Amino acid sequence: MSADSIEAAKATSVAAEAVEFAAADGTLLGGRFYPAAEARRSNPVLLCPATGVSQRFYGLFARWLAQQGSDVLTFDYRGIGASLRETHVRLSPARKQDWGQLDMPAALDWLRLRSGADAVDLVGHSAGGQLIGLMPNHAAIRRVLMVSASSGHVWGLRMPYRIMAYGYLRVYLPVTARLLGYSPSHAIGMGEDLPAGVARQWSRWCLGPGYVANEFGRGITRHYYDEFRAPILSLYSNDDSIATPRNVDDLLRLFPSAPKQTVCLDPRAFGFKGFGHVDFFRTSRAAAWPLALDWLRDGKSPSAGAVR
Repeated sequence: MSADSIEAAKATSVAAEAVEFAAADGTLLGGRFYPAAEARRSNPVLLCPATGVSQRFYGLFARWLAQQGSDVLTFDYRGIGASLRETHVRLSPARKQDWGQLDMPAALDWLRLRSGADAVDLVGHSAGGQLIGLMPNHAAIRRVLMVSASSGHVWGLRMPYRIMAYGYLRVYLPVTARLLGYSPSHAIGMGEDLPAGVARQWSRWCLGPGYVANEFGRGITRHYYDEFRAPILSLYSNDDSIATPRNVDDLLRLFPSAPKQTVCLDPRAFGFKGFGHVDFFRTSRAAAWPLALDWLRDGKSPSAGAVR
């Protein structure tokens, strides 16, 4: 995408609408709806964020998708951003599993109702891809684009990031959750502050292989990973310290019934220094955005820039 196209995306007539909807347990969630800028040519798109990343981060990408003909919904998980209903995050009872079991299903249902569509495409960034197997209404998902989604298993991370991440997962998250009642992740550059229940589960899930599978039979008594059948395209970058080939495969093995494609992008093929774990959604990387559209609209897997 050219610089002119990026400026056009910023200045587009697509106006985001602040919306609220309730999860099955009554928790109110805050989102932003981006209506298709023209007669809809593509399925609506639900954009599910990464852990500790506000929906604001995805605003221009969502606006760009709306320009291409899709209704788009972004939202914040409970305990984060517009969905933090308590006066302080330490008062939030949210758990990470709630994001997949309650929040993502509520967002999907709201988008289907608003758009009138039978099925929705889902873009899941990191946690937004990891948790789709917890959604009881997963059959209404037509196609999934995972971006930088993996198990995050600490021993599968790249060095030297693995050393820092181990301290964060093993010590910082559980200790701050216990002592402060929340984890002040923002203070150390790790995104939004996290409710204690989210921090504890995130720590536990990433310290063992399989991520959310570490909660099966414990906090999670019902899941849908074995039943999930929507086609999945998993995009990650060869400079991502978290979504490594080992960890991407560790997550995808939880979806035995879904058709899966994995593409590792080489940022040099796009003239970029890197994608890392989050930069795919930045306007500075917008030249790669059509890869997402090709998959969401036509089911075309990217080949340009693939190194795997």
